[in-house]
Amino acid sequence: MEEIALTPKLETAQPQPVHAAPVSSAERISSIDVVRGFALLGIALMNILFSGLPLAAQFNPNVAGGAHGPNLAAFFLQYILFDGKMRGLFSLMFGAGSFYLIQRGLTRGNSVEAVEVYYRRTLWLMLFGAIHAYLIWHGDILYPYALLGLVLFPLHSLKPKTLLITAAIFVIAMTGKDIGQGFHLQKIHKTAIEAEQAVKQGKTLTDDQKSAQKEWDNIRKYISPTPEDLKKEADVYSGSFFHLLEKRAGIVSEWHSGPFYMSGWDMLTMMLVGIAFAKLAILDASRPTQFYSKLMLLCYAIGLPMGTASAWLAYSQNFEALQTVFTFSTYQAARVAMTIGHLSLLLLICKSDWMPALRARLAAVGQTAFSNYILHSLIYGFLFYGYGFNLYNKLERHQLYYVVAAMWIVSLIISPIWLRKYRFGPLEWCWRSLTYWQRQPMAN
Repeated sequence: MEEIALTPKLETAQPQPVHAAPVSSAERISSIDVVRGFALLGIALMNILFSGLPLAAQFNPNVAGGAHGPNLAAFFLQYILFDGKMRGLFSLMFGAGSFYLIQRGLTRGNSVEAVEVYYRRTLWLMLFGAIHAYLIWHGDILYPYALLGLVLFPLHSLKPKTLLITAAIFVIAMTGKDIGQGFHLQKIHKTAIEAEQAVKQGKTLTDDQKSAQKEWDNIRKYISPTPEDLKKEADVYSGSFFHLLEKRAGIVSEWHSGPFYMSGWDMLTMMLVGIAFAKLAILDASRPTQFYSKLMLLCYAIGLPMGTASAWLAYSQNFEALQTVFTFSTYQAARVAMTIGHLSLLLLICKSDWMPALRARLAAVGQTAFSNYILHSLIYGFLFYGYGFNLYNKLERHQLYYVVAAMWIVSLIISPIWLRKYRFGPLEWCWRSLTYWQRQPMAN
């Protein structure tokens, strides 16, 4: 009988998992840093209005800031090109970043650790956001981002098509809600007027009329404020730091306890788009030039006419709130289209290697976006509030953009200089050290 030689079975060596660590310079996707930097600077165009003018002035230049000449031109440019679009870009990048973070952990063979890092990172961001909102600037966006970050992880498993369809459904739902809100406002206003007439006639008000009066008075302060309302709003910002701290706490706690804080649905919409685009390998500028060109032209063809028509109709209606609530109902659709149009243009610039010096500076701002964001908030407080120069509601709309231009110059100059010596921005270093529960090396 022939002997059979038995050879030992060789076991395949399993790769050892690599511990989670911050993204290295070699792993960074430069186009994403450029887009994030552009979005961060663009957000200042809206935040400066939120800081330097009454809330109602955002969509009604007649309230404050001026509605003629350069101020009107500033409103048109801001509404059509930037309003909501920069937040859209930043939200898109946040969604994509959450996906890349998890994928990087999975490729290193540490799935459990990757999830731990993701949620630790998100919870620290929530704490940073709360500190920022209560102590520095009530228009904080970090806290709602962190809240949404808690629900993003399970959505990473969805197909890009599902993510984009869901985002489209959200846009339709938000548009429907805006239209419904318009009809509701008109109804409340009509009932409140009837109640006012009933009081003059000595009639007893119904419960509906009393409720409408109270609701309309609260709404009116935000859409058609009186001089007294504007003075009360200005008084909030004109006192000492501790006076403002007390007032800000009331505002922030009310927002944080709301059903979905700070335009949460529109942020989530763009985060879903960001995850889908990351999965489709769109954000690294690796698609053909023709792809980005067609996407840009299509989105601008949708968004520019819609935004321009809305702004012009609002102007022709003299920004009357009960009419413009319908006029601005195209806001969400135009915002999403313009956001993706801007994204496509930026990726085209990255792909074509245009303006390398500017791209390098934008990428540096993108790498230090957290630090730059908080720096900008500190500048708002120093310029507009009582413990600083107290310029709240004292500059015209177009003059506020001179301040933004100065902030851009500071960020574009300081950020690359900082990164020549250090790996992270100061707050990025702190966030990463807490996220990975280990002090990170700072110097290059």
